[in-house]
Amino acid sequence: MSVIRFENNGIRFDLQIIASWIRPGSKVLDLGCGEGNLLKYLKEHKGIRGVGVERDERKVSTCVAKGLSVVHGDINSEIQGYPDNSFDYIIVSQTLQQVYEPATVLKEALRIGARAIVSFPNFSHWRVRMQLLFGGCAPVTKELPYQWHDTPNIRVITLKDFRRFAKEVGFRILKEAPVATTHDHRKGKIIQTMPTLRAAYGIFLIGKGK
Repeated sequence: MSVIRFENNGIRFDLQIIASWIRPGSKVLDLGCGEGNLLKYLKEHKGIRGVGVERDERKVSTCVAKGLSVVHGDINSEIQGYPDNSFDYIIVSQTLQQVYEPATVLKEALRIGARAIVSFPNFSHWRVRMQLLFGGCAPVTKELPYQWHDTPNIRVITLKDFRRFAKEVGFRILKEAPVATTHDHRKGKIIQTMPTLRAAYGIFLIGKGK
């Protein structure tokens, strides 16, 4: 298990990992950017030129108040409006499990971007398995904090699922980080032993071609 230490920068540990993979001065599109914490950090610490897409109008207003360039809209339609090779990185953080056509989104991401960074809660985490096995109910964890009837997530993903998906859809996994985080998500570790069971999140850097 590798401990990754970052400065106290106020963003979640998974976002810190993503930020560490992005080169300074890059052009970045953040799909499902939320309240813009990652974009703001990248702008201030990496000097990136960034744009976000977010469907929640309240969150868009928060981003604008932070001085960020964010489009209010659905990522499935907004992503189609950009020409080929418009960005260095496309970020799909904690968003893939909420889209209806993940293959289309990632193909479009790699059409308009040189690389994409994807992250999602790992549904094969041991706590999820234990809740299903012993509780018999849809799991509720700090990574998946919703009840089945009010969740924005329309699908569940495991690390193995995503690796298989990459081969089927036809993109390369360039780097991956299975991570576990503390309760407040500000600190964490990269899991090297039994990541399928112990990682709360999967973070993948992907590129074109198999």
